[in-house]
This record gives sequence, C-alpha cells and structure tokens, in this order.
Amino acid sequence: MTPQPARRRAPGMSVEQRRAMIVAAALPLVAEYGAAVTTSQIARAAGIGEATIFRAFKDKDEVLDACVREAVSTDHVLRELASVSLDEPLAARLTEAAEALRAHMERIGTVVGALHASGHPRSRGREPGAVAPETGARTDGPSEDPRARSAAALRQAVTELIEPDRDAFRLAPEKVAGAFLGLLFTRLPTPVSEADTPLTSEELIAVLLHGTLTHPGHDT
Repeated sequence: MTPQPARRRAPGMSVEQRRAMIVAAALPLVAEYGAAVTTSQIARAAGIGEATIFRAFKDKDEVLDACVREAVSTDHVLRELASVSLDEPLAARLTEAAEALRAHMERIGTVVGALHASGHPRSRGREPGAVAPETGARTDGPSEDPRARSAAALRQAVTELIEPDRDAFRLAPEKVAGAFLGLLFTRLPTPVSEADTPLTSEELIAVLLHGTLTHPGHDT
C-alpha cells in the first residue's frame, strides 16, 4: 500500500497581517459606533474568534488606536494619486486628485469624529501619520514629524500630476501643488451654515487654474 504524503498546513498569518485584517474589519464599525464598538462585533466582522484579537492586540484601546493610524495614513490616497493618468487633460487630473483627497479627509473625519464623540481620549486626529489642515504649507528637507512627511508626500504626488503642464503656469509646479492643497483643505466641508457649502472639485480647479495659469485660456 502506497503511503499517503503528509498533509501540510497552509502557512498562518503573521502578526502584522492579522492586525491589518482586524483593523480592516474594525474600521467600518468604528466609524458607526465609535469607542462603543465591542471586540465581539469586530471578531464577527473579521470572521475570527474574539480571542484572536487579543493575540494581535493588547486590548480594545490598542485596536482603536490602530484604526486611527490606518484612517489617517496617506498610503491609500498616495496610491490613488499615482494611478491618475498623466495622459488626461490637466483639469481632469486635478479633479481626480481633489476627489481622492476629499475622500481621504472624509474618512479621517468619520473615524476620528466617531471616536471623539464617544469619548475615546486619543481621538484627536493628530496621531502619527495624520495630515494637518496646513498640508499645503511648504516643508523643506527631511523631518521626523510624521505629519510633515505626509504633507511632503502629498505635495510631491500632486506636483507630479502638474509637471507635464509646467510651461502653462506662472509658478513652479511645486508651488501650484501647494496652492492646490491649501485651497482644497481650506474648502473642506464644515457644515455650520449654508454659506459654508464647499466648492465642488470642478469649481476649485477653475479657481486654481485662473489664478496660476500664464494664459487662463490654456486648453485644460
């Protein structure tokens, strides 16, 4: 009788992979319930046992802190910006960039806002990797400040989208990128009254191009 080969177990997740999977499952729940979310709810959403959460995280607060870090991380939005085709017209490129950045900031607002409203003490949106409203400000040279690094990375990504049309601008592409980010983040939704209705992405791009193009009639 031919002996059967020994069956091998599929390799298990690393601790980092397990943490990432738990955070991905937890984020929508945190956005909905804030700090009131339970580890039991998170475990059900992730399709794991509740004990598995505590093999990856010390406690629920550590899960919530990881969710804040993931929400404010610029990794996803940088991938979105990198995927914008440079073959598109300038206005279309910048509109896509504006939509990606708005979605990024809305996710931060939703997750951090839900935690803050439910009393989570560290939900101030200024955790490592957070993007400050002053993202459009110039950041020269290396910095140990994660917010400054995030700001510089976003500025560079937008600069690359503008670079193909360098000759159409009165300013250098990096300065146009700074103006774009500053205008975008000062126009983010802050619903206090009807007067505070933010510009649409198309209106924002029109304002930017009118103020920075050498020839406002340039084909965008």
